[in-house]
Amino acid sequence: MSQNFHLDSLDKRILQYLTIDARMPFLEVARKCKVSGAAIHQRVQKMVEAGVISGTQFTISPKGAGFHTCAFIGIQVNLTSKSTHEEVFQKIKQIPEIVECHHITGKYSLLIKIFARSNEHLKQIIVEKIQSVIEIVSTETFISLEEGFVRQLPID
Repeated sequence: MSQNFHLDSLDKRILQYLTIDARMPFLEVARKCKVSGAAIHQRVQKMVEAGVISGTQFTISPKGAGFHTCAFIGIQVNLTSKSTHEEVFQKIKQIPEIVECHHITGKYSLLIKIFARSNEHLKQIIVEKIQSVIEIVSTETFISLEEGFVRQLPID
């Protein structure tokens, strides 16, 4: 986000409506905010340019797409003189079932979120794809039993 950008009360109201329904037409947002459609369009464009808003996309339901197992995996990396952290990261990035990867502090170098079709599929991905990366010395897998919630940051 731009250091100079400041969200005012109108920006915050726009974000509240759009985080509830990103497909809400700008004219509907304008009506609810009691401003013109052009004002909404300009405000949204400025927030995109400032990095406050990123992307517009449909969210695919993993279960709806046949991915019934969600897991988080802590990955320990042991770098050799010929490899770099970035090279390991790029190898992990090539595994399509991994939907998030975080560089973290503590016992692990990376924490990933992964979706698999089943526990057997998860095991296959771990053994054949993740643990086959030479620099990865160990992994610890946490299977999610149920997603409690996912939400946007509050805009207040």
